Amino acid sequence: MAIKQKQMVLIAEDPVFPSTRFQGSKLKIVDWIWDAIKDLQFNTTLDAFGGTGCVGYMLKEKGKKVICNDILKFNWLIASALIENDKVKLTDKEVDFLLTKHSKIKYPNFVCDTFKNIYFSDEENQWIDMVVTNISLLDDIYKKSIAYFALFQACIIKRPFNLFHRKNLYLRFSKVKRSFGNKATWDTPFEVHFRKFVDEANQSIFSNGQKNKALNLDVFDIEGKFDLVYIDTPYISKNGVGVDYFGFYHFLEGLIDYSKWGEMIDYRTKHKRLKGNGSPWIDKKRIYSAFDRLFEKFRDSILVISYRSDGIPSIEELKSLLKKYKSDVKELKRKSYKYVLSNNHSEEVVLIGK
Repeated sequence: MAIKQKQMVLIAEDPVFPSTRFQGSKLKIVDWIWDAIKDLQFNTTLDAFGGTGCVGYMLKEKGKKVICNDILKFNWLIASALIENDKVKLTDKEVDFLLTKHSKIKYPNFVCDTFKNIYFSDEENQWIDMVVTNISLLDDIYKKSIAYFALFQACIIKRPFNLFHRKNLYLRFSKVKRSFGNKATWDTPFEVHFRKFVDEANQSIFSNGQKNKALNLDVFDIEGKFDLVYIDTPYISKNGVGVDYFGFYHFLEGLIDYSKWGEMIDYRTKHKRLKGNGSPWIDKKRIYSAFDRLFEKFRDSILVISYRSDGIPSIEELKSLLKKYKSDVKELKRKSYKYVLSNNHSEEVVLIGK
């Protein structure tokens, strides 16, 4: 029942990266990052921990050849839609197809049954089951990626704190004063959000004349040579607490493997997160050796590292590790940058190793 449409090839005249509420996104400071690296001599770039892809997208806008990698599948799909893809868009007809319940299709109830009273209402869960099923019927990977992007953003925007870190659906419906969130946004139907994010994604798609690529690999499994490698790992606070993106966005990761989702869940958790991960980037005992190994792996590239001034490792420790492989190490700080969900007034730091 694959839906087939002729690909649209119109390129947006003024592409703009879509809005995002992803924790840790560098979207607000990409211009500052570009100012830090614009005078370096490079063309091929690896965004090694791409996240939502805003830095990789900025580099694409600057005409660079971009390889955007992330170990999370949902981030890989976002990069596929916005960075690797240079011409394919979703048509209005295809969006209508995705948002329609079709009588000839038997829709599963996995989200509705598994996540009842956890993240969304029963009606919203049924909508998600329907849309995920319809997305699977698209016959183009980039069309699927755009549709998933819109679904991810719609799910995030309707969540308190924009996360899936705890069972807290009640916060949306409690009649109390709030110091966070936007009830009007929470109450807006999924379909309205979905259409808006499809439009944003379509407007962002363009070709920069390079063959850009999205990867879904552990960073240590990436092969190839790159003029510049941009490194923005998960952050570990000075208290030793890591930013666990796998835990924060496990629901989105589950949507990608919808048919296998039930096998992936750790049912001991109240909010039905996924099993395992064990990333060294959120383990204060292993992160030092991970950085050392990473710097060694890409020692022949210009290394650009984003980190926070109050983290583990410290900036001085990162500089020391970097100097093992680079003779010229430069440090740049951006002060007064407020991080989402953080009460600390930390500084954003960029290290450049040549």
